[in-house]
Amino acid sequence: MKTLLLTLCLSLAPLSAPLAETLHFVTEEYAPFNFTKDGKITGIGVEQIETIAKAAGIDYTMEIMPWARAFAMAQSQPKTCVFTTGYNRERAAQFVWVTPLLKDEMVLLKRKDGGKGPATMKEALTMKVGSQRGDFAVEALEDLGFTDIDLASDIDLSVRKLLSGRVDLMPTSIKTYESLVQQGQPVEKAMLMSGQIYGLACNTNTPAEAVARLQAELDTLILNGGQDRIFAAYGLPQNPRTAENDAKKQP
Repeated sequence: MKTLLLTLCLSLAPLSAPLAETLHFVTEEYAPFNFTKDGKITGIGVEQIETIAKAAGIDYTMEIMPWARAFAMAQSQPKTCVFTTGYNRERAAQFVWVTPLLKDEMVLLKRKDGGKGPATMKEALTMKVGSQRGDFAVEALEDLGFTDIDLASDIDLSVRKLLSGRVDLMPTSIKTYESLVQQGQPVEKAMLMSGQIYGLACNTNTPAEAVARLQAELDTLILNGGQDRIFAAYGLPQNPRTAENDAKKQP
């Protein structure tokens, strides 16, 4: 009888027992991935993080702030994770990663005013480009050879600078570009840059079990079509279907 009761209790227990640790998720205003609406933090990245944290049995807090501050907090504070974060070689060992929340192409945008954009990357390098302070796109721009880079605190300010003529070009993802067009912003593609993976970047002192649970639940969300449904709810195309990626390897 004791064995039967024990078996019954185990069968009724949640698949992921709650962890004692509380994780701190921080992000920026960057619609449609993370943004505030009616006093609530929402977006494509936010919904994925909330879904996988709940499924993994992980308690968490979530806060929105300027990107540079959020990124610095995840670098310096244990059990703190920042999203939606671009993954690159330089950042690989700075964090432990849960990916991909997003897989996308990077593009340089220009004003949709009838003017010609740069015909070549060599020509683009002579122009003034705007981005966000602490954003991985700044590193990509510098790697390409851009030197006249104007930094803003958030993407909304970068867009305003582009539309007002204070900068000539602005890098962003294809999905963000499509969202801007849906909002009626007069922007258009000037040229493609490169592909990019985005994810949840956690401080290296984040419990390994928590990171592993989050990655497993994200893999499941991708494979069961949940990630596609979240993208569709925001009117954007789905990610390339995969739960396998090199970026998830921990240092």
